Amino acid sequence: MTVFDKKMAVTASFLTAATIALGAFGAHGLKNIVEASALNTFETGVRYQMYHCLAILVLGLAPSIPEKLKKTVFWFFILGILLFSGSIYLLALNEVLPFNAAKIGFVTPIGGLMFIIGWFWFAYKMLTLKKR
Repeated sequence: MTVFDKKMAVTASFLTAATIALGAFGAHGLKNIVEASALNTFETGVRYQMYHCLAILVLGLAPSIPEKLKKTVFWFFILGILLFSGSIYLLALNEVLPFNAAKIGFVTPIGGLMFIIGWFWFAYKMLTLKKR
């Protein structure tokens, strides 16, 4: 396991733990604070974050995936988590935040695009990968 693979697996583990904490916060801490639609929005952010945390963990643990491909997909997924899930959390909490999070709503589709590009890039590179 390379140093980067180890860092990727550790990063994924910490992000997954944080995702579980966010999910618990959403399920138990937010239900009396925000409307049901905002809670559903928050849960969408948690769900997408968890999917991509697990994908990052698989990337870090898969020895047959080339290092450069891992790094590229890793950063697309990290950006997707930050931009998509992060903005979703802020938008869902907008009614209780001291600022108007709706102003950053344009970031959400950019984060989603990072997820999509990451998956397409992974698929393309795996399809064109030369056998060793």
